[in-house]
Amino acid sequence: MGLTERQQQLLDAWLPSAAIVRDHSWGLIGTLVLELEHHGERYIAKAGDHTDHHLAREIRAHRNWLRPWTTRGSASELIHADEDAKLLLTRFLPGELVEGSPHEWAPGTYHQAGELLAAFHRQSAVPDDNYEARENQRTLAGLDKPHRIAPDLADLLRATIKAWPTPPATLVPTHGDWQPRNWLMDNGTVRVIDFGRADLRPAYTDLARLAAQQFRSEPSLEPAFLTGYGSDPREPAAWQRARLREAISTAVWAYQVGDESFEQQGHRMIADAVAETTF
Repeated sequence: MGLTERQQQLLDAWLPSAAIVRDHSWGLIGTLVLELEHHGERYIAKAGDHTDHHLAREIRAHRNWLRPWTTRGSASELIHADEDAKLLLTRFLPGELVEGSPHEWAPGTYHQAGELLAAFHRQSAVPDDNYEARENQRTLAGLDKPHRIAPDLADLLRATIKAWPTPPATLVPTHGDWQPRNWLMDNGTVRVIDFGRADLRPAYTDLARLAAQQFRSEPSLEPAFLTGYGSDPREPAAWQRARLREAISTAVWAYQVGDESFEQQGHRMIADAVAETTF
């Protein structure tokens, strides 16, 4: 993927003659992530293709929710954004990716991550009587897409979801992909990147990826995180529903984009969630 003509025009206007330092694009989805240098300063440009629906959420997050992090240097500062062109420009945020580094398994990393997430979550809260019903419908729609979940299991999952209650929920700003893949470590300080899944959701949903990955592999990380967060936001019944929704979404989405290792994680998450579900 390359920049569209409109995206290139905007970038040339924002940073004339900027040099590309590195391409940080993930490759599985149509988002281009470029590290740029202009007059001795570094920036990150993110551009979406015609199928992209993440850039609008990222721009919304920058404009409305990131102040608890940007004021302490924990997230990048927005410089320019054009939602119609699916392009944004931020200042470069220094640091080493936590995923794959020794910091990924250090309890101190998770204590900081818990503190950061608590500050993000507590900036606002809104009631929503329809959240659970919407999420159930979204998950059922996912099960109607192509996937490799066994047919009998898919039928069981559909029946389980249709039988769930739909109580009111309290929504807060959430990152949506809270895990070491989206944390940087800079001289002992955790910083945050990638807000393409940011949205209003229950606070506990931001623990789903960690619970399925790092907390599962190294149990000492969970209490460190919760100590930093200050409490445990997971109400058991709602958390059980969220885990199963996340598991299904992971397996379906990963199959669609061809990420086989992540797809296998999704199937394992389904098995774990089903094993703890009362039918």
